[in-house]
Amino acid sequence: MGQEILCAAVEKLREEFGVLDWTYHNCPGENQEEKMFYWPGATEDEIMIVVHQSRGQQELFHRHDYFYFNYTYQGEYDSISFKYDNRITIREGELYAGQPFAGHALCVHDDKETTIIGVLIQKDTFCRAFLPMLSANTKLFHFLLDPSTNQFSDEYIHYKVEDDCNIRTLLEMMVIEYANRQEDTQVVLKSLTLSFLIQIARQYVNTNREPANKSLSEKIVQYIGEHVDTVTLKEIAKHFSYHPNYVSTLLHREVGKSFSEILLELRMERAVILLEGTKLPVEEISSVLGYSNSSNFYKAFRDYYHVSPREYIKVR
Repeated sequence: MGQEILCAAVEKLREEFGVLDWTYHNCPGENQEEKMFYWPGATEDEIMIVVHQSRGQQELFHRHDYFYFNYTYQGEYDSISFKYDNRITIREGELYAGQPFAGHALCVHDDKETTIIGVLIQKDTFCRAFLPMLSANTKLFHFLLDPSTNQFSDEYIHYKVEDDCNIRTLLEMMVIEYANRQEDTQVVLKSLTLSFLIQIARQYVNTNREPANKSLSEKIVQYIGEHVDTVTLKEIAKHFSYHPNYVSTLLHREVGKSFSEILLELRMERAVILLEGTKLPVEEISSVLGYSNSSNFYKAFRDYYHVSPREYIKVR
């Protein structure tokens, strides 16, 4: 891509950043009133690309009502999370991402000029358009949604972006597209953002690899969790090169549960996270979890929790 076009797009979004609504809004917190950033752009924009440049800034600790994925394009900065108790440095070429539910405060080093490219995604758009594509990655799935139900969950993703992946190139394409907005820009951004998130998911897996000494039963349970929407006992047996009867016996002996019981438990666990952490309709949640129709999901949920999905939401 032309360097002049890219530089012009970066500069345009940098100027736009200053006129966006970065007002701190008061919101109820765990123990006291906290600060919140609401969606800073137009409501019709489901995805925003922002370019933040600063020579020294200390934000207040705050939360967001959207997902954000920040890439340090130039320089470095600190992020302070969990009420100023955890301070990390995000350097050039590194990614820092957070959910709407976790909070942080950005602190740019006073003597450094820092440029951050941010991909902001509205909650409903993320859950509807992108979450189903990422749900096979169990760890990433929990990172993205657990803070809505578990205050002790991870607060952020932070890692060095590998040089041989396409994250930086995709970001630059998104910057150019958003800086030169057209009628179909949001459609284009959705395609680019999906590719961007898949690249993030790949690197997240590589950065958080499990120890190689896992038992076979542990590997099978992990595989079930990573393919909860499509997995079958026959497929597992083929993947691990064992007979289905052997896999079934192994799970009973070492896990104490059948394949069907493990699959149901994982599906119901995710169902609760999706019900509590998103506004997805029950019909869409059932599809994400691999149910052929919502009636089967309703029956499984009621049998497992003794209430319907909608009743579960009301009593929480």
